[in-house]
Amino acid sequence: MAMPESVPVSEAVGRTREVRKVALSGLLGTVIEYYDFLLYSTMAALVFGTLYFPGSSPAVSTIAAFGTLAAGYVARPLGGLVFGHFGDKLGRKSALVISMVLMGVASVLIGVLPTYSSIGLTAPVLLVLLRCVQGIAVGGEYGGAALMVIEHADARRRGTWVGIMQAGSPLGSLLSNGAVALVTLLPREDFVSWGWRIPFLASAVLLIIGLYVRLSVVESPLFRQAMEKAGEREPLPLLRVLRRPRAVLLACAAGIGPFAMTALIGSHSVAYAKGLGYDLPDIMRAHLLISLTGLIGIPLFSALSDRLGRRRVLLIGAAGAVLFAFPMYALLELRTVPAMIAALVIAQVFQNLMYAPLAPMLSEMFGTRVRYTGVSLGYQMASLIGAGFTPMIAATLVASTGGSSLPLSCIIVGAVGISIVSVLLVSETRGKDLAGS
Repeated sequence: MAMPESVPVSEAVGRTREVRKVALSGLLGTVIEYYDFLLYSTMAALVFGTLYFPGSSPAVSTIAAFGTLAAGYVARPLGGLVFGHFGDKLGRKSALVISMVLMGVASVLIGVLPTYSSIGLTAPVLLVLLRCVQGIAVGGEYGGAALMVIEHADARRRGTWVGIMQAGSPLGSLLSNGAVALVTLLPREDFVSWGWRIPFLASAVLLIIGLYVRLSVVESPLFRQAMEKAGEREPLPLLRVLRRPRAVLLACAAGIGPFAMTALIGSHSVAYAKGLGYDLPDIMRAHLLISLTGLIGIPLFSALSDRLGRRRVLLIGAAGAVLFAFPMYALLELRTVPAMIAALVIAQVFQNLMYAPLAPMLSEMFGTRVRYTGVSLGYQMASLIGAGFTPMIAATLVASTGGSSLPLSCIIVGAVGISIVSVLLVSETRGKDLAGS
């Protein structure tokens, strides 16, 4: 991390070491959150409909399972508000530790949850409750982890450092898809009976590792400075954000497009590809490639936003997503594995271009005393609107139109269009001085 010449070398080295530790903590936290959160999404497409929402129609069961997926997204803004409030009032570090524990515990409990055949309606009720806990946890994680890195980093390299943290999203997805790919190698009866539980129980190991690293980092220096200057009767962070809602509304709108694409590429595409006749192992291998694409693309494009600007990188991805919305499903409908891989990987590149600049851009849109609340609220509302109900809506539209992909392409065009308009209304934030905010 480049430092001004007036900063002693030993101090510069110390700051670089600390921001690396914070970036690693953010990476591990994001890995855990997204491993658990996306694992649920995949299992909702594969087995939850049968195990927790049995019915005469597989399509209806799948739609019901995607409904519980939506419950997690509904809870994310609540988590953003709760953790944002305490993160802005009491500190980033403590809020992030609690969010990590909540996610890990909820996931392990899903792994031991009895099914409908064992305890009846109590099973889906508990599944929805645990999904909501997951949503609350991930709602508090992302904004705090991103701004924790950004508030430690040099202004010229915020995108680069936060890109390391954001790599936790595809890495968590990679681990999740890898775990699912392994357990789906089991005989179908074993997978449905007990094999699907193994990836949820494995999250306990990730939790222990993540907590060890997260507890070792220091609090954000910008937050400490802001606390020293804070008045005794400052209004609540949420009230300060809502008094001037333009920033949080634009932050929310900017994220709708990439989140809608995430929902269609990462979750609904599993059920859609199965409906087209693709074999499950081929689908899961394609999703492993999607995760690998994100693991490279997100850090690369986040760092690129330090050079080109947040807006430019995001708009390049948005233009590509709109142009590829219809060819993507045309490739899938060729019903060949290479075509499926090409469709999903290319779409993932455009999603990464839109997603990667979000964390630095949103963090630079809010002042230090309300940053956790503003970023979390904007980001999680975008996740709710863009991704929360998209798999369920997509599954319903496909079922009601006899399998047509036209509504799915229209969802991408509409959601990405909202992001384009919002980004055009946002001033470039790259290099903004956060110390004075």
